[in-house]
Amino acid sequence: MTVNFRYGKEEIALTVPDDSLVYIPSYTTVSTDIETMLLDSISDPVGCLPLSDQLKKRRKGNVVIVVSDITRPIPYHSFLPCLLEYIENEGVSKDEIAIVVATGMHRASTTDEKLYMFGKQVVENYKIFDHDAENDNMLSLVEGKSWSGAEVRLNRHYVEAGFRILTGLVEPHFMAGFSGGRKSICPGLASLNTIQMFHGYRFLNHPNATNTVLEDNPLHLENSSVARLCPADFSINIILDQEKKINQIISGEQFASHEKAIDDVKRKSCTSVAVPADLAITSCGGYPLDDTFYQCVKGFVNCLPALKSNGEIVAFGSCSEGIGSPEYESIMKKYASRHPDFLHDISKGSLFIKDQWQFQMHIRVLEQLGLANLHFYTTGISQEELNLLSVTGHSVTQNRLAVSIQQQVDMAVASKKKIAVFPEGPYCSPICDSKPQNETGR
Repeated sequence: MTVNFRYGKEEIALTVPDDSLVYIPSYTTVSTDIETMLLDSISDPVGCLPLSDQLKKRRKGNVVIVVSDITRPIPYHSFLPCLLEYIENEGVSKDEIAIVVATGMHRASTTDEKLYMFGKQVVENYKIFDHDAENDNMLSLVEGKSWSGAEVRLNRHYVEAGFRILTGLVEPHFMAGFSGGRKSICPGLASLNTIQMFHGYRFLNHPNATNTVLEDNPLHLENSSVARLCPADFSINIILDQEKKINQIISGEQFASHEKAIDDVKRKSCTSVAVPADLAITSCGGYPLDDTFYQCVKGFVNCLPALKSNGEIVAFGSCSEGIGSPEYESIMKKYASRHPDFLHDISKGSLFIKDQWQFQMHIRVLEQLGLANLHFYTTGISQEELNLLSVTGHSVTQNRLAVSIQQQVDMAVASKKKIAVFPEGPYCSPICDSKPQNETGR
């Protein structure tokens, strides 16, 4: 059979055996227009009064709407103008509204990205701030400590707001169980120091710090505690279908509405593993998720539950923006093909560098499969640099991409290997019947 996989802004078609295990979400198409879906959701929320009633209780200060950055494919342009109009109709002026992009440790959004995400009308008429986790002037200390006992500093626009609205994509997440909700605050709006524990060695070394697991997941416990220290007044959770179109909007109290959204995502995006495969073929999610190698790591980590030990992964992502942040690129090159040294250094606590957490997750794949069995194809990074990224890299031209991957697949088929395919990359998560161990993570 032929399967289409996302790659950048395009798709590539590969032929796989008819008995391949296909991991795709099971969302059904909805006919409701997005604005109606939004208005219905905020008028009949989960766990709290409608947004109109909640806004009547706002404190002195701006109404702050927290949004995701370009690495999350939320079509804000389809509903954000409607939300803004609704808020203004409740007596809030444009000057009292601020949009804060929860970048976490990612770079700031470009003007073109803002126009793409929000639309020209929003960009030209509203205040938009990108969070900067390393800018002390943008951060405020929050009273109390996190679950781990850490000091918490968050974006000051959010902390000082008279009313806080979270928006976010709810999907399986390879560290925190599920994204969205509390994750929009930590790491989305947190300082580097606050993020250090959340993304530190000990938390990520915990077996429950993985896809679809919330119970005793230290990342979930940590960022949930941070969110409670400075809670949102209203939350809007977005669920996307396999076409990256809005399938559901679930609004309300930040924790109750997030839990309801997770329940739906579990049913639609998480598939039990019936038979472990020998080989997984995976997209890294397509644009915008596969813009950097850093983000592509999610694609191949996601496959692990569906594979036998010493199995094989063939992953591909466009990497149109290259490897990732300078710090991440430096780590990858410094520890190229010697990941045990990296784990040793970060486990001692003597090393903490921005984005190191992505390599620690990457190492899970190396430990289960080995370097030789982790293949990564891209048109965006040179072969010389791929050789330093702890993958068996294949730098190819665009016209050779599908052909080269197909040759790799055909060799696996000739060897009678059982194949699993992930056309959407990390947007559909396999689940093993065995549960992670129950540990404290502290």
